[in-house]
Amino acid sequence: MSRSLRRGALAATAVVFSIASLAACGAGQDAQTLQIKPDNAAATKGEIEVQNALVITQGQKGEKGPAVVSATVFNNGTKAETVDSITLPGSKGKVALKPAEGSGKVTVPALGYVVIGGKGNASAVIEDGAANVRDGEVQKVVFQLSSTGGVELEAFVVPATGPYAPFGPTAAPATAPSGSPSGAPSGSPSGSPSAGASGAAAGATPSGSPSAGGAGTPSGSPSHSAGH
Repeated sequence: MSRSLRRGALAATAVVFSIASLAACGAGQDAQTLQIKPDNAAATKGEIEVQNALVITQGQKGEKGPAVVSATVFNNGTKAETVDSITLPGSKGKVALKPAEGSGKVTVPALGYVVIGGKGNASAVIEDGAANVRDGEVQKVVFQLSSTGGVELEAFVVPATGPYAPFGPTAAPATAPSGSPSGAPSGSPSGSPSAGASGAAAGATPSGSPSAGGAGTPSGSPSHSAGH
């Protein structure tokens, strides 16, 4: 090995030892890297943990319609609890909470969990979400449980795009277009083929069918929306 190569190898070795020493200094129990918390809101009170809480709005900016609260509620206790309500302090938005099946309250089983938001899960729909929450803001959310009481946290408000799309709200139904036909076309073509004409009259409109260019056909069909 040449002298220059040996010098390069020694320098590289010194750098490796320096990095290892710095890493060892920060690897203790109080290292800052161990104090990093996830972006999604989480809170614990007693035996209840609320994780990955988000407020999700419509996918398109400025689109009107409901928003939803999405979260996973864990119960580390030995008795089941119910989520009696979800509220948004500081906002006029009301949250309609429904279980995944049937009616009644959302139950968090003992030593189990419940997902709120997403297909087949319990739902928490914010009426008129576009008027009460805005993308990019932080919204205070309170989960009220039967025994534990209120679990409060601050959740990010995000649009239903990318990974949040499966947990987002259903868009508001579109308004039916005006000018829809009120019924069958009125009247039938006046006159009938003259006597003695053999076969059907050339160019005649079939009886009971609207004449070409008749008004009343809608210019488009109403759009429909696509659907823790």
